[in-house]
Amino acid sequence: MKIAIVGASGAVGQEFLKILEERDLPIDELLLFGSQRSAGRTYRFRGKDLTVRLLQHNDDFKGVDFALTSAGAGTSREFAKTITKHGAVMIDNSSAFRMDADVPLVVPEVNPEDAKNAPRRIIANPNCTTIQMVVALKAIENLSHIRRVHVSTYQSASGAGASAMTELVNQYAELGAGKEPTVEKFAFQLAYNVIPHIDVFTENDYTKEEMKMFNETRKIMHSDIRVSATCVRVPVMRAHSESIWLETERPVTVEEAREAFSKAEGVVLMDDPANKVYPMPLFIAGKDPVYVGRIRKDLTSENGLAFWCVSDQIKKGAALNAVQILETLI
Repeated sequence: MKIAIVGASGAVGQEFLKILEERDLPIDELLLFGSQRSAGRTYRFRGKDLTVRLLQHNDDFKGVDFALTSAGAGTSREFAKTITKHGAVMIDNSSAFRMDADVPLVVPEVNPEDAKNAPRRIIANPNCTTIQMVVALKAIENLSHIRRVHVSTYQSASGAGASAMTELVNQYAELGAGKEPTVEKFAFQLAYNVIPHIDVFTENDYTKEEMKMFNETRKIMHSDIRVSATCVRVPVMRAHSESIWLETERPVTVEEAREAFSKAEGVVLMDDPANKVYPMPLFIAGKDPVYVGRIRKDLTSENGLAFWCVSDQIKKGAALNAVQILETLI
C-alpha cells in the first residue's frame, strides 16, 4: 500500500506521521508533499528519513492508493484532480468539498458506510468541532432522535495552526516582560482573553465556523437536527471543549445517557462531579477519544439534556479521524 501526505510540515501533517507510525497499517511506501517553503525537509518514519517533495501538477501520485491532505481549501481544490487522476482516494481535511453532494463527509463512529460511496474519489473530513460533537451525539441519537442542539465551543489556539500556538506562547512572554503582545493570527490578543469570533461572519451574523456545525452535523447524521452554535477561541494550547445542550423526541434520563456514553464507540465517560472528575483540555491533549462529563437533566425542558465534552482537535478533530477513514476503507 502506497500512501501520500499532503501538507506534511503542518500541525495536522505532523500528526498524520505520528498516528501512522503508531498504528499497524500495512504501508509499503509513504510519500510526503508540501509547499515551496517545506519542500526538502526530512522527517523520520519507521526508521527511514523521508524528504518532502514539492506539490506539483505532475504524475507523482501515480501508484498512490490513499492521499491524506491537509494543506488548506485552496490547495485541495487546485490539486484534487492531480491527486486522484491515477486512482488515489483523497481524504481531505480542508473545508473545500465538505458540503458537495457527491463527496461523503465521514466520521467513522457515526457514518462509516458513507465512505464507500465516493464517486469523485474524494472523502471529506469534517470540521474539528463537528467531529467531536457528533461522536457524542450519536450515543444519544441511538436512544431518541435529537431535534435540536445548542452548543458553545471553547476552542484552543492550535485550531488555528502551529503558528497560532506559537503566537499564544509569545504573547504571554511579551506581556510578562512588559511589552506589547504581537497580534497576527487572531483578531485580538488571545492571552488572558477569550474571543467570540472564529472564521468570518456570514449574513445571519453566525460565523462560518458556527454554520459548519449546523450544516455538517445534518449531513453526517442524515438528520433534520438543528444546531445553534457560538464558537469561542480561548487561551488554551490544545484540545477543544464544548458545552452542549440537546433536546430529544422523548425524555432521556441521565442514567440512560451515562450508560449510552459509556458504551459508545470513541467516547470515554468522565462523569463524577462530586469527586471533581470531568474532562479538561489540559489532561485530554494528545489523546484519541472524545471525553464526556457533567451530564445533567436540563432545567428548562423535560426532553433536554446538558453535557460537556472535550477532545484533542488535532487528533480526533483532524488527523486521527482521517486515518480512521483510511482504516475503514482498507
